[in-house]
Amino acid sequence: MKKIAIITGGGSGIGLATAEKFVRASIHTIIIGRDQQKLSEAAEKLGPLCETIACDLNTLCEIPKLVQCILDKHGRIDILVNNAGINMKKELVEVTDAEFQNILLTNVTAAFSLTREVIKAMLAQQINGSIINISSMASQYGLPKVIAYTASKAAIEGMTRAMAVELSPRGIRVNCIAPGFIATNMSAKALNNDPERKQKVMSRTPMGVLGNPSDIGDAALFLASDAACYITGVILPVDGGNSIGF
Repeated sequence: MKKIAIITGGGSGIGLATAEKFVRASIHTIIIGRDQQKLSEAAEKLGPLCETIACDLNTLCEIPKLVQCILDKHGRIDILVNNAGINMKKELVEVTDAEFQNILLTNVTAAFSLTREVIKAMLAQQINGSIINISSMASQYGLPKVIAYTASKAAIEGMTRAMAVELSPRGIRVNCIAPGFIATNMSAKALNNDPERKQKVMSRTPMGVLGNPSDIGDAALFLASDAACYITGVILPVDGGNSIGF
């Protein structure tokens, strides 16, 4: 039976690269995002095993309907990749409460809400499912000027461990990937406008290069596969050694 996967933020960057790896592995992949044009371009590139749903996951009340719609069409959900996220670079004292809450809503609350609904379906059908959360190096050590993003990714890692302990006895593995500095539009914007920050990033990355989105896609495909059947609750850095760099 063909596996069904959901990838949030699947229209570009890490999400798109992960969708590409899944489709090549013959997994029917549903990519979710806010920008229908971006999603359509991705689906055209990925072919018939890729399906798109335009949805703003911040509208939490729509999430149960979204999951039910996927279940009505496909009958099951095997894999969920919580990749959608936003960042904001700003001095801590300038971050407003509304800005902080908005990042937590997108990066944490929406991911939790979607995961909860998908898990309900997996448990009801006794599916050996796989949940993969996307964290960040920001949760591994202190990064200045990204306080809300850092808080959100630390929350994602904590949720990963708690979910893994609660759900693994019931056949659902929960893991997390912590990407290092990956060559995406988001990271390019952050680094190219700040040469000093970029130099610091490169100097403490033993491999000496930025990662590619496909590196994260490969890790996600592994964690979703039977090859990782005894792996749960891990936070896997995919970072060229950045997290242990001097």
